[in-house]
Amino acid sequence: MPTYDLVGFHAQQAAEKALKALLVRHGVRFDRAHDLGQLLAQAEPVAPGTAEALAEAEELTAHAVSTRYPGREPPLDRQEAARWLAVADAVLTRVRALLQPYLDAGRPPG
Repeated sequence: MPTYDLVGFHAQQAAEKALKALLVRHGVRFDRAHDLGQLLAQAEPVAPGTAEALAEAEELTAHAVSTRYPGREPPLDRQEAARWLAVADAVLTRVRALLQPYLDAGRPPG
């Protein structure tokens, strides 16, 4: 039976990097950590409502290390992997929307 553990890992990584990009944009310092709950809390002052809207992403934190230390968590199945991909997509979509005005401001008119 195949496992989808790497999907969970990469979903967590995508969400983590997106949140860190948002924090960098706003000059918010953060620890070298993988805790999405902590990153969401740090994002809240610069992006109100984000922590609540993306609260489910906190559960992705467990997948930051599960592939590095197999056996601690049960393997992901296809349905769980699809859920985590959807959660990561929600984080990416929200962060992209928050960063878009900043990105557009740097584009030459065309």
